[in-house]
Amino acid sequence: MTAELPTTVPSIEDIDVNATMQWLQTEGLDWLQSAGMELGLKVVTAMAIFFIGRWVVRLVVKGVRKALKKAEVDVTLERFVCNLISMVLLIVVIIAAISALGIQTASFIAIFGAAGLAVGLALQGSLSNFAAGVLIVLFRPYKVGDWVEAAGVSGSVHSVQILTTILTTGDNKRVIVPNSQIMDSIITNYSAMETRRIDMVVGVSYDDNLDKVRDTLKELVAAEPRILEDPACTIAVSELGDSSVNFVVRPWVNSSDYWSVKFDLTEAIKKRFDQDSISFPFPQRDVHLYNKSA
Repeated sequence: MTAELPTTVPSIEDIDVNATMQWLQTEGLDWLQSAGMELGLKVVTAMAIFFIGRWVVRLVVKGVRKALKKAEVDVTLERFVCNLISMVLLIVVIIAAISALGIQTASFIAIFGAAGLAVGLALQGSLSNFAAGVLIVLFRPYKVGDWVEAAGVSGSVHSVQILTTILTTGDNKRVIVPNSQIMDSIITNYSAMETRRIDMVVGVSYDDNLDKVRDTLKELVAAEPRILEDPACTIAVSELGDSSVNFVVRPWVNSSDYWSVKFDLTEAIKKRFDQDSISFPFPQRDVHLYNKSA
């Protein structure tokens, strides 16, 4: 049985020390023990709800992830949905744990809602990032693994979070870009298409035989097995420059082979031109000196 505290508080002059000590030794100790046990039980219950609830949240998120993988949902959407579900369920678990402590959750939720409104007004940028993240997941301008250029940053998409997109640059730096900045900028997805065209400009001297240059370029393109036959490679004279005749070489390759083919083909052209005595012109300036007598 829980002991009750006195309903009236006596003044200092009316306090009987002996009676107080006697009350503490009898009813007071019982009350303290009862109150302590009740508080301890609430704390244990709240902790159990929190830790068990967090474990259940992990199981739910794991199940959702497996279901999305089984449905062959895009990895970007899978990670975004799992992060959102995890965050919402954890908030529910925390509110349930607070309720187990005896705190009125109705007033707490009302205070939380009012605070959320104030915080929302103060964090309009974060809300816009969240909305942009939802748009990215819905319209999917890119997915995990794509090489993109957006908001002045280029790199491989590592993950799409609720508020940010994480990119990995070519030199292995991790860049975190707010989603709103990405949606407000031009997005260039270099991995969206299966094939890409390499645009190269090769300049030769005005003294070189253009037919020989064209035939040499065709042989080099035909000797590269990673260059696609369809669409056909374009090799043509594009410009009569100040010091060179410029050829355009535009082969088509698989997107994954873009850089390797471009580097290898550039090296092959330089070696073959040196072998066939085809010159690479460079800007030159003639300086005339006049010796005038005094």
